[in-house]
Amino acid sequence: MKLMKIHYDNHADAAYIYIADKITNGSVKKTYACDISETDHMINLDFDNQGRLIGIEVLDASKCLPKESLRSAEKI
Repeated sequence: MKLMKIHYDNHADAAYIYIADKITNGSVKKTYACDISETDHMINLDFDNQGRLIGIEVLDASKCLPKESLRSAEKI
């Protein structure tokens, strides 16, 4: 498995952190929206059909991810 990778959309200020090596259409079987009252940010956790965490979507990414992570992210 490769290291995690991050895609960042500057216009939407959204980042996607890939935990799994490949995520294809149909890979995500369940998305858990973290309670915004507990995190202060909209964060969604994506799980595969075996219950493994495969990706993390972070909205308002510039406010809650380290700047180094966003600088090194692949821009989309």
